[in-house]
Amino acid sequence: MRSRLYLFLGLFLLFTMGRLTASAQEPLTLRQAINEALRQSPEAAIARAGNQEAKSAATLARAQLLPQLNFTEDISRGNDPVYAFGTRLRQRQFTQADFALNALNRPQPIGNFATRFSGSWTAFDSFKTQREIRRTDLFKESSSSSAKAVDQQIVFHVVVAYQSALYAQREIEVARHEQETAAALLTSVDDHVKAGLAVESDRMSAQVNVAARKEELIAVQGDLELAWAQLREAIGAPNLEVSELKPVEPHSFPQLPLEQEMAIAAKTRPDLIAQGQAQSAQANAVGAAKSNFGPRVSAYGNWEEDRASFAGSGGNNWVAGVQISVDILPIGKRAQLAQERAAQQKIDAQLAASQQHVRLAVSQAHIHRQTAAFTLETARDAMDQSAESLRILKNRYGAGLATISDLLRAEDAERQSQSNYWHAVYGNAMAYAELLFATGTLTPDAAEELQ
Repeated sequence: MRSRLYLFLGLFLLFTMGRLTASAQEPLTLRQAINEALRQSPEAAIARAGNQEAKSAATLARAQLLPQLNFTEDISRGNDPVYAFGTRLRQRQFTQADFALNALNRPQPIGNFATRFSGSWTAFDSFKTQREIRRTDLFKESSSSSAKAVDQQIVFHVVVAYQSALYAQREIEVARHEQETAAALLTSVDDHVKAGLAVESDRMSAQVNVAARKEELIAVQGDLELAWAQLREAIGAPNLEVSELKPVEPHSFPQLPLEQEMAIAAKTRPDLIAQGQAQSAQANAVGAAKSNFGPRVSAYGNWEEDRASFAGSGGNNWVAGVQISVDILPIGKRAQLAQERAAQQKIDAQLAASQQHVRLAVSQAHIHRQTAAFTLETARDAMDQSAESLRILKNRYGAGLATISDLLRAEDAERQSQSNYWHAVYGNAMAYAELLFATGTLTPDAAEELQ
């Protein structure tokens, strides 16, 4: 039984370690990178804190509708004539002897323990509180929309960095393939030289070509390191190790008319929505400033118990009333109203400028999207043609019908066409991401279309 138990534990550990090793080797997906960036990004944390601040402000504004209730325990002692007279009266300890002139002018020190409950409530303030509540609610919605805009910026930065790393990864694959091709070409030329079908200069040209391909491989390896540094910064993970990314196969993306993309951006851009909500909030701020000129009705009340000792008995009294107030010289309120109106004009201008900027951004992204699609199609055809041309020239060189220069030029053209093709793939994906970002639809789910 013990041997079976050890065997079972050993198999379980091997299975677990195998799964851990397999999971460690899994490629990093774009969605994983985006989720990690949204979780760790300082910009996202700032946006969440601003959103929480706006929610607290909305709660605070509603608190103005509630009555104010205070409790006070006051302990005092003194011989001030007015204080002594009033304290004895409130304690219900006033006697005939306290009317003596000497007792009134030079009273003995007296102590007082006062327990007091007081409250006030604004019954009407010309709807200022209601407008303030509406203003803070709109600012809360604006803060939430701004947080979504920040999230989309984070997603876009991750997409750019991820696609750059993918492109660098593809460039390394192309460079390694071209290095193998150059080595095979050198072997072929070397055989021809030994057979007397080529001269020594052909071998030297092939060796130079091999060295050039090695230099290119070293360069693209440096580009990959730089791309990963940018990806670490975009994700917010400085210790992220270099690994294979999930390969992305080139595919076409949907295209819409420019007018429809403009309409989508006007409705879904979170920054435009946030500014529109801020505009409405500022309009309520102007209304609240106007309400300051109106009358204010408040109710108040006070109950108090006064005692000569903390646990002793004494007298109690209460006061309640209603207060109506109107500012007949509202100089400061006029200045506040002018300030709020100026802020409203500023927000109106900012919103108009943002709308113009968005229209330009969508137009540029639309053009880039079309250009990238055409470029990808052309680059694909050029890559196929250069590969076929290289195949033909290899056969011609083997038959002695082409020179080494012709073959090297064809090999260089084939290498350049592959590089151009993957650059076009990268550009096509980035153009689509730019369009999604410009229209305000670059969510983590939408970004998965680029994977």
